[in-house]
Amino acid sequence: MQLSTKSRYGLRALLDIALHANEGPVLLREIVERQRLSKSYLEQLILLLQSGGFVRSIRGKKGGFVLAKSPSDIRLLDVIGVLERTLCLAECVDNPDLCPRNRDCVTQRLWGRLTDMVRNELASLTLQDLIYWQKGTA
Repeated sequence: MQLSTKSRYGLRALLDIALHANEGPVLLREIVERQRLSKSYLEQLILLLQSGGFVRSIRGKKGGFVLAKSPSDIRLLDVIGVLERTLCLAECVDNPDLCPRNRDCVTQRLWGRLTDMVRNELASLTLQDLIYWQKGTA
């Protein structure tokens, strides 16, 4: 399984907003500069993060982006769920009818177990955990 740039960059942008929250709303161009991301791609990611309820925009001269909820309330599984089409090691895990061998395929069981492990780990982690890791306090 390889996460797309949507998840990787989206989490970086979300973490950037969280890390600079005490400075007020974060401007898109500041995230672009610090994270070295394409502005147009970041705009798309921010829209997804907004639709997922993770960030909100503040308009006006002192506007920008802020977290819509506490970092400890933002589960990484939820963020990736908004940014990715699916999160599984093989298509047959979430759609067993895709494969005619699904009843006899032991590897499908393996992919399912590994997918569950990844999902459970992401469900146990929050944006606050990433903040701690970034600051070296955990």
